[in-house]
Amino acid sequence: MANIQPLEAGQTAPTFTYVEGGREVSSSDVQSPHLLYFYPKDDTPGCTKEACAIRDAWCQFKTAKLKVVGVSKDPESSHEKFRQKYQLPFPLIADTELELAKAYGVYGEKQFMGRTYDGIHRISFLISPEGNILKTYPTVKPELHAAEVLQDLTTLTT
Repeated sequence: MANIQPLEAGQTAPTFTYVEGGREVSSSDVQSPHLLYFYPKDDTPGCTKEACAIRDAWCQFKTAKLKVVGVSKDPESSHEKFRQKYQLPFPLIADTELELAKAYGVYGEKQFMGRTYDGIHRISFLISPEGNILKTYPTVKPELHAAEVLQDLTTLTT
């Protein structure tokens, strides 16, 4: 089992693609900052709190022109149910092969209830329009993350 080594501020963010509004978008084409957030599993307590906190602050994210993309190992069908159930206004990437999680250094050893296993860690990246990581969030508090990101966006991009 591997320890994680998430990318850090100042590093170039690996590009990724996602579907939004029925069309494929590449992160390299996004002309605004974006938050790429990794989470362990759809429709679990912490992941739901994090997604819903972003949803609840969505007007502020739109005003700040901050794109949001969530990533987990769950398949597209699970993501679609999760998005619909909680009316999430942002895309979710099904990283079933863990390519993106490994590229960002967020896949590795975890412990839960005395069991050790490999999985995706709850880590986020605030990325500039030029594709550089502005900030890495290695410790995310799901219900507070949206507000923290919005505050950081103001200080890091002005």
